[in-house]
Amino acid sequence: MVAKISIGNSLYGALNYNGEKINKERGRVLDTNKIFNDGSGTVDIRRAYEDFMRWIPTSSRTERPMMHISLNPHPDDRLSDTDFTRLAHDYMQMMGFADMPYLIVKHEDIDRHHVHIVALRVGTDGRCISDRNNFYKNKKVCRELEQKYGLKVAGREKITPDMPIRKIDPDGDLKRQVANTVKMVGMRYKFQTLGEYNAILSLYNVKCEPADGRVNGREYHGLVYFVTDDDGKVIANPFKASRLGKFAGREAIDARFGRAKERIDPTPTKRTVADVLAAATGKDDFVAKLKERHIDVVFRYTDEGRIYGATFIDHNTMSVLNGSRLGKEFSANALNERFNNPQVQPEATLPVTVNPTSPEDSEAANTQEPSQNHQAESQRQTAVAPSRDSLGDTDFSLPGLDLFQPGMAVNPDEEEFRRRMQRKKKNGHRPKF
Repeated sequence: MVAKISIGNSLYGALNYNGEKINKERGRVLDTNKIFNDGSGTVDIRRAYEDFMRWIPTSSRTERPMMHISLNPHPDDRLSDTDFTRLAHDYMQMMGFADMPYLIVKHEDIDRHHVHIVALRVGTDGRCISDRNNFYKNKKVCRELEQKYGLKVAGREKITPDMPIRKIDPDGDLKRQVANTVKMVGMRYKFQTLGEYNAILSLYNVKCEPADGRVNGREYHGLVYFVTDDDGKVIANPFKASRLGKFAGREAIDARFGRAKERIDPTPTKRTVADVLAAATGKDDFVAKLKERHIDVVFRYTDEGRIYGATFIDHNTMSVLNGSRLGKEFSANALNERFNNPQVQPEATLPVTVNPTSPEDSEAANTQEPSQNHQAESQRQTAVAPSRDSLGDTDFSLPGLDLFQPGMAVNPDEEEFRRRMQRKKKNGHRPKF
């Protein structure tokens, strides 16, 4: 059994969290101590809050007067409501919390049923119960309760190098699954942009997006993780990186981007992809043959079905690479021409706006002055400023800001290309210049 103790100041928040489980018929009150219980299995949150507050003396200086405890038996253990109730009371007794007001709620929202206990940690004399050595005491109590109730020994799941990464099970513990997936992906794979990071996460039905904003005048830059179905559609509420662990946060992922740039060698992946591409009879055959060589490819499509992005995930070298990193012949445009062969004029004739991100880009962009001679202008643009298609899915970003690129293996150039294709379809003709 695993017991987690959280200490906080939001008593109403803890009660409301458990109340929502009950209202959705995914939980019920098993018992209480010094708190009113009508025996219906439900709870009046306001009444419960007032009962708790009666036990807190006005002279108390404790800033965090409440505890939120979860008791989690092994998934193979099957306990009745009576067993859960006795287990919870015994735990509070052995931890020294027996005289405190508390509420026991059983959660049934996942297959692994467990109980939550909302309790005060401030006595009627205003003194706070010490949490010194609670970590070691908690482990000792859990081992004793496992023996008393014949439970299996359950510890925190350890991530090992040989542990397989599986797709998220929508019926399981989503937070735990997302955390494990993010941790294992970060430990094993090398990626340099948020787009490449999302490409590998998408194999396991997880998506990551930046979350930027301002709170109380201070800027924050974080990450948010989503659970998706096989089509990439979000199917559950998001998880902030802070809820999963430091390994999932922006600083950790940004650091991985930096380390990957020094560690990735695209040569083995390029060699394998080139061999498969030369022998492939079509896109499906290309994807299948790559999978046989332990390489996945993630394509992004416009609404018309045109490929505007491609990312290769090499499970042999544990590297994630946008197609353009392997070479022009593996870019989104080249693969689209190879597999879809759309009947469109070359994109080099379209006006191009490149967001300069380096001195070389700035110099190229500054040379694109208006010209009265359309033919000369078109030729000069082709020579100086590469077209979007020739760029494929190359990432253009300020150094160190790859983390701010949005979405599922998407970069700004891909988005601009997709929007331009949509405008052409809407207008029904190519822009005149």
